[in-house]
Amino acid sequence: MRHWFKDQHFRSLLKNSSYLAASRVVAAIASVATVSFAAHALGLLLFGALILIDSYARAVSGIAKFQSWQLIVRYGGRALHGEADDFKTSTGFAFALDVISGIGGMIVAAAALPFVAVLVGIGQDQLWLAIFYCTLLPVMAAATPTGVLRALDRFDLISWQSTATPISRALLVAIAYFAGARFGAYVAAWYVTSLGGELYGWFIAWRELRRRGLLEGIRPTLKPETLPGAWRFAINVNLNASVQAAWGPIARLVVGGLLGPAGAALFRVASSLSDSASKPADLLAKAFYPEVVRMDLTTKKPWKLMLRGTALASALGLVAILILLLGGKPIVSFLFGKDFLGAYDALVILMVVPFLSVFSFPLPPMLYALDRSDGPLKARIAGAIIYFVIIAPLSWRFGVNGAAIAFVFGNAATVIAMMWQLRGEHRRVRGSPAR
Repeated sequence: MRHWFKDQHFRSLLKNSSYLAASRVVAAIASVATVSFAAHALGLLLFGALILIDSYARAVSGIAKFQSWQLIVRYGGRALHGEADDFKTSTGFAFALDVISGIGGMIVAAAALPFVAVLVGIGQDQLWLAIFYCTLLPVMAAATPTGVLRALDRFDLISWQSTATPISRALLVAIAYFAGARFGAYVAAWYVTSLGGELYGWFIAWRELRRRGLLEGIRPTLKPETLPGAWRFAINVNLNASVQAAWGPIARLVVGGLLGPAGAALFRVASSLSDSASKPADLLAKAFYPEVVRMDLTTKKPWKLMLRGTALASALGLVAILILLLGGKPIVSFLFGKDFLGAYDALVILMVVPFLSVFSFPLPPMLYALDRSDGPLKARIAGAIIYFVIIAPLSWRFGVNGAAIAFVFGNAATVIAMMWQLRGEHRRVRGSPAR
C-alpha cells in the first residue's frame, strides 16, 4: 500500500475526504444529540410528525433540484488550471436552474400539501406548519455554492459549512428541551438552522469567488451554448436525483403513509444509524468525483484510484458496521429511549445498505466522468421500481422490518445495474475485447 501514497490523485482524495470526514464527525455527533433531545422531548408520535414535515420538504426538493453542483464540477473542473470561461458559464447555468427549481418546487409543494397530507402521514393539526416549512425549498434546492467550492478544491470550506446546521440545530433543540418547549418550537429550530446553514454556504462561495477574481462574467443563463450537452447532462442528473430521493425523504413518507407516524419515527431512527455507517463511502464519493473528472479515463490511473478508494472505504465502513451491530440496542435505548427499541431489528436489516455503498460509491462519479449521465438514472429507476412494488406488501406483513427489506432490495438492484454498465464502459474505453 505504500506506493499508493505516491499517487498525487490518491493523496488529494485522502486530503479532501479527510476535511469532509472531520466535519462529518462533528456533524454526526451534533445530529445524534439533536435527534436524541427531540425524541425524548416529543415522544414517538410527535417526533414522527416532525420527521414527516421535514421529509416532505426534502422529498420535493430532491425531485425538483438539478444537482447543479455536478454541472460546475463537470464543465468547470479545470478552473484551477486557469480555464475559467466554462467555469463561469456553468456557474451561471447552475444558478439559474437553482432559482427556477427552488421557487417552482416551493409553489408546487405548498399547493399540493393539503391534498396529499393524509397520504404521507401529516396530520391536519400540523398542516399549516408543514406548508410554512415549504418556504425553505428555494435554499434547499440550491447546490451552486457546493459546486463552486468543489471545483475550486476548497473542501476545507465545505467542511466548515456542513457543520453549521447540525451544531446550531443541536444548540436550539437543547434549549427547547430544557425549556419544556412545545412541538412548534422544534419545527422552528429545524427551519431556522436549515435556512442559516444554506445562506452561510452562499456567503462563503461568493467570498471565494471574489477572492480569486472570478465574480466578473458570471451571469444567470439558461442557454449555456459553450457547454456541449449541458442540458442533457442537467436533465439526466436531475432525474437521477429525483429517483434517488426515494431512498431518503420519500422512503420515510411512504413508510409514514403505510405505517403511520410511529412507523416513520422507527424507520428514521434505524435509517439514520445505518446512514452513519455509510459516511466513509459518502465522503470519498464527494471527493472522488472532482478528482476523476480531471483524469484521462483511457489510462489505468482513474481505475486504480477507484479500486484504492474502494479498499479504503471498505476498511472504514466495516468498522462502523460492526460497532452498530454489536452495540445497536444499547445505542438506540440510550439515545432515543426505550420506546424506540423497535427500530433495532430494522437497523440490522439496513446494515446491508452501507455494505453496498462501500463498493458502489465510485460508480456514479465514474459514469458521469465517462459522459454516461444516463447510467445512474437507469440504475436508480430499476431500483426504485423494485422498491415501490414490494414495499407495501412487505410493510403490511412485517411492519418496519418489511420497509427495511424493501429498501435493501431496491438499493441492491441499483448497485448491480451500475456495476454492469461500468463494466461495459471499462471495456469500451480500455479497449478490452468483449467476451
